[in-house]
This record gives sequence, C-alpha cells and structure tokens, in this order.
Amino acid sequence: MKRLATAIVLLPLLILLIVKGTPFAFSCFIIIVSLLGLAEFYQMAMPDRKTEGRVAAVAGALVLTSFFPADRIVILTAISAFVLCFSLVILFRFRDIRQAAQESALMMMGLLYVPLLLGHLILLRNLEYGKQWILLMLVIVMSGDSAAYYCGSTWGRTRLYPEVSPKKSVEGSLGGLFGSIFGAVATKLIFFPQLSFLDCILTAVLLGVLGQLGDLFESLLKRSCGVKDSGTIIPGHGGILDRLDSILFAAPAAFFYAYFIFRP
Repeated sequence: MKRLATAIVLLPLLILLIVKGTPFAFSCFIIIVSLLGLAEFYQMAMPDRKTEGRVAAVAGALVLTSFFPADRIVILTAISAFVLCFSLVILFRFRDIRQAAQESALMMMGLLYVPLLLGHLILLRNLEYGKQWILLMLVIVMSGDSAAYYCGSTWGRTRLYPEVSPKKSVEGSLGGLFGSIFGAVATKLIFFPQLSFLDCILTAVLLGVLGQLGDLFESLLKRSCGVKDSGTIIPGHGGILDRLDSILFAAPAAFFYAYFIFRP
C-alpha cells in the first residue's frame, strides 16, 4: 500500500513536469535527482568517506549543468575537472594507501554511473518530440517492470541470475519484454503517432533489455556493498537509485536511437 500510495502521488507530478515543464525546469529536476542518487551511491560504496562523498555528489550533479547547451567541449571540460579535482582529493587525503586505488575508482565510477548516464535525459528532452521520447522510455521501462513482476510471480521457475538477484526468473524477463512491446505500441496509438511500428518493436526490445540489465547491475552493486536498498528516501520503494536503475541504462539508448535512427 505504501508503494502504491507513493506512486499515486509522485507519478502524476512527474508526468506534469515532463509535459508542461520547460526544458530548464526538467533539467533542474534531473540535477536534483542526480544529486540524491549520487549521494546514495557514495554512501553505499564509501561509507567511511561521508564528507568527500557529499562534496563529490554535489560536484557530480553540477556537471550536469554542462549538458544544458549540449556542447561536447563544455561537457568534456566539466567531466575532466571532476576527475582531476577528486583525484587530487584522494592523493592528499588517503587514509590507507592500499585502498587509494579502489577509492579513486569508486569516486569516478559514481560520476560515470549516475550523472553521465542520467544526463542523456536532458539531451533527449531538447530533441524534437523530446517529451514524447521521455514518456515512451518511462512507459517501456515501467510496463516491462510490471509485466516481469507478475509473470515471474505466476510462472517463474527458471532463475535468471541467482548470484545477483535470486528472485528474478527467465519467464519474468521474457514477460517483461512483451510488456515493454505492449507499452511502446500503446504509446504510439495514444500520444506518439510519429513512431512506426518498427520503432515500437526496436525501442521496446532495446530499452526493455537495457532496463532489465540496469536493474541487475544495481542489484550487483547493492550486494557488493552489503545493503538491501540504496536508501530510504521514497516510501515503499527504497532509494533514488532503486527507482533509477533501469532508467540509467535505458536513457542513453533512447537518446541515441532518437538522434541517429528515428525519422518522423
């Protein structure tokens, strides 16, 4: 009930922001989400580096401001500055020299995993039909996730990847792909007629598969860090990363498909 109540409140607000909000307002929202998600990542991966993790989360979120003009030089400069600055932080503030390489890798991993991947939503929003593409991606991921859950609960027998996520099944994964295809076709018929049926199939399979892989990858990170949820900020759902896991992998693919392949 807590999960359902949270979804009833937050989902309409998210749709309203996507449909009615300006590109700037949407970008600011992504920056805030990135800040929260990155803070969760560093809390999981580097619990003994609270101060550095918080500063890195803010800096990583601010890197996303370079995505506003979609200028490759600006983006490259921002990412390079982050890498150089926090390499120096580790250099002069290491605690155990044997852990310095691991902590450096985790610091950079957070930047690549959350802001860099999530920043593609800002780029996607600024494309023609950007609103529709973001909604399409959400529908594909969410319908796939729901279908996978119910198909897995009903028919799941074959474990998909028990070392990482013991409850997920092959049957649930296949059901999720069919759910993603259904969601993509429904999106075309309801509010995105510029999509061809071939686009529906290709994007549903591409984003659906990547969404499931993103879910598995976040499960891997949590198991590696010894935590059940990435956080507790969303009642009934866990942390921001628990809700972003599929989107982080799907967002870049949605942008590149819309930019290079889609022809209305």
